Amino acid sequence: MTYEALSPLFLGMVLAMLLTNTVQWFMYRERIYGIYSLYTITWAIYFTINHFDQPLNIANFEKLLLSYSGYILYLELAKIFLNLRERPRFLRWVTVVQGLLVGYCVIKTYIYLFTDFWQSPVHQIMLQPVRFALLGVGSYIVYSFFRSTDMVARFFVAGTASLLLNHSITTLLLLKSPALNQQSLFWQHPDLYVQTGVVLDLIFFALGISYRHRREAVNKAVVEKDLEREREQRRREYLEADLALQRMHQEKTEMQMRALQSQINPHFLFNGLNTLSSLIDEDPNQAGEFVNELSKVYRYLLRSNEHELTTLSIELRFISSYFHLLKTRFGCSVSLDIDVDEAYQEALLPPLTLQLLVENAVKHNVVIAQKPLKIRIRTTPDNVLIVENSLQRKTLRVESNGVGLSNIAVKYQLLNQQQPVIQEHEGWFQVKLPLLFAAQPVSLKEFS
Repeated sequence: MTYEALSPLFLGMVLAMLLTNTVQWFMYRERIYGIYSLYTITWAIYFTINHFDQPLNIANFEKLLLSYSGYILYLELAKIFLNLRERPRFLRWVTVVQGLLVGYCVIKTYIYLFTDFWQSPVHQIMLQPVRFALLGVGSYIVYSFFRSTDMVARFFVAGTASLLLNHSITTLLLLKSPALNQQSLFWQHPDLYVQTGVVLDLIFFALGISYRHRREAVNKAVVEKDLEREREQRRREYLEADLALQRMHQEKTEMQMRALQSQINPHFLFNGLNTLSSLIDEDPNQAGEFVNELSKVYRYLLRSNEHELTTLSIELRFISSYFHLLKTRFGCSVSLDIDVDEAYQEALLPPLTLQLLVENAVKHNVVIAQKPLKIRIRTTPDNVLIVENSLQRKTLRVESNGVGLSNIAVKYQLLNQQQPVIQEHEGWFQVKLPLLFAAQPVSLKEFS
């Protein structure tokens, strides 16, 4: 069996690896795949030209150009496989060797194409130092990295060792018999060992690239998982901080609401006691009845501090009891008309809002039988509650502590709602209150 009979087998193996790597390069677009593809193409062409009959100097020139281009690409792969960026001195040394190989190829091209020096025995002697220099470069790389714990570097060292072993055999065969005999047995042909070394080198390099890609994919997945875990932790911390901030804001709002409601208690008690003081002198029986109604109303007033909102139906029942106190004192001098749509019975508003507005109406207007004070509570289709009274202001200025309307305005502000609208319209003093609606049912105590 001759070398020429085995050569197509090596070519087929190289082309198969080239096809596989080309597909990977199109998939991943990484530089290492591109260099490896060029490296494989170079040796595939090298194996192919052995099947063509050419002048000896042209054949030698083509083998020179292809083989040394392969060595230059090999050193380029070494920079990536061995991660030489972390070893600047070694990287510079490899770059210098690549430059020397380029210079050697230029000189040899001139010799093969433009001189007859390549036919002289001196030329054959001069080839040996270069071959041993290449063996030395490869040996130094193997020596420097054979103890490396990096699997990618180990694959590269294994491929280089295979290349060195077969290159050494080739050199020995060329020293023994520089002229190739095409009819020699396959194991006597130097190119057999060149191709064997190259094929093993390509196999180890392919395994190293695959392992490197898999390792980077795993590392990327781990990094992404760590980033996702960190983002989740950040998101959780943000939500916890936001929840704590909302809780603090809610507690602050509740404290402010309770502070406002606590202002109403003495305010209501002060006005109730003034009314009771007047009734004791005027009608003791009415005073007793007033005390009974006052206790019922005050019971609701105390309960109202437990909630920031109450339903309109509860407030209307309370205002009916409160107005009974006013009727006890003023009789027919005051009237209350309630016209509230049934659809708004479960609408929400701050507790004691109606009581404050009705109390203000009585406090700041003349209440006499000849000119009764009219108070109306009604709703509109645009979710607004209107509390209004006929304008008949007292001629003497009434002392006021300013709790009523400002208290209601601040409560709506704390609830982040529209402010009540206060206006005078066609002889009526009006306060327009926006009604609120809960997304979920609100648990409130009934007025009794």
